[in-house]
Amino acid sequence: MNPSKSKIVRITPKADGKKTLSADQKQFNSLTKKIDQQKKLLLEWQETIPVYNQKVEQEYEPLADTFNNYRLQWTQLLDRFYDQPLFKKTDKLKIRHLISETCQDLIVDMEVDEVKSLFNKYHDDDYDTLRQETDAAAGELMKGFAKGMFNVELDDNIDVSSPEKFHAHLQEKLREQAQKQSAEPVKQPKKSKKQLEKEARQEEEATLASKSVQEVYRKLVAALHPDREPDAQERERKTELMQRVNIAYGKKDLMQLLELQLEIEQIDAAHLSQIADSRLKYFNKILREQLDELDQETYQIAESFKLQLNLPFYTQLSPKQLLLHLANDIRDLQANLTDIRRELEDFQNPAALKAWLKTYKIPKKSAHDDFDDLFFGGMIPFDFR
Repeated sequence: MNPSKSKIVRITPKADGKKTLSADQKQFNSLTKKIDQQKKLLLEWQETIPVYNQKVEQEYEPLADTFNNYRLQWTQLLDRFYDQPLFKKTDKLKIRHLISETCQDLIVDMEVDEVKSLFNKYHDDDYDTLRQETDAAAGELMKGFAKGMFNVELDDNIDVSSPEKFHAHLQEKLREQAQKQSAEPVKQPKKSKKQLEKEARQEEEATLASKSVQEVYRKLVAALHPDREPDAQERERKTELMQRVNIAYGKKDLMQLLELQLEIEQIDAAHLSQIADSRLKYFNKILREQLDELDQETYQIAESFKLQLNLPFYTQLSPKQLLLHLANDIRDLQANLTDIRRELEDFQNPAALKAWLKTYKIPKKSAHDDFDDLFFGGMIPFDFR
């Protein structure tokens, strides 16, 4: 796509007084408008992703590493104070809770043996044992989900340590299932005459639609073939245009081919308005398929980031919103760093820590919350509050 050179592919009413467009012409305009919007959205995603990744690497991750190191210091401080006589039974209960909760998060982010040791010291269960039990329960839950939703059997040793790994395993099983089903001979019921006529008509329409794209392509090749151009500068221009033509044809990008025809003035708005509805019907078929592919491509990009950010499936996520999420996460991390630095300094005094513990209340949690923490805890990269 070359936005700076592309011209709008749109049918306008003829200048003969006939102001109303036909249904096929209106559909053509609607499809080209939506395709143009989706191309711009896809281009925005393609330009945003490297910017996002760079910001994560250069701004977010250093802050996250620093914050995790401070949180480790926080647990070490609590561990040092735990056995001091100043801290009574209620204080110790809160300290145990704070250490085990913080370490449970840090185990995912930091490969430090001390973190797991601190967790095991202050938690009722050994982390590895607890994780194995939780993974086993999660595996049974996910296997039931896959069986009920997709009618697919998952392996007994399925890795449920993250939603991505589960999703990858599920996708692999679905592919295997599809390949197996396609390899097995399926006895098809005898088709009625009406069904056979419909399939023949659809096949003919697909062939004619493909020929419509080929026709546009051949016209562009005839006008732009660089080997037929004696002028060196013009031959270079046509070579660049032919590269764009070949890429568009390879993708069955009818709209891009029409844009190129407009760009080189092989056709104009008047020509578009004179295309017969019978031919437009095939153009519209190709354009609908192209729009569906663009919709799917942008959808998959957005869904992958929603999974990474642990956002609800119904959330609308645009490239601008993705960068806004990251900016908010960076701002929250900076605020958290300011708070934890101050707390580490203040709580060097055991009396200050004891006074703070009096105000702290252990949140009430259900068994379901514990399961979510272990299964999804590592999948909330920007949730440190």
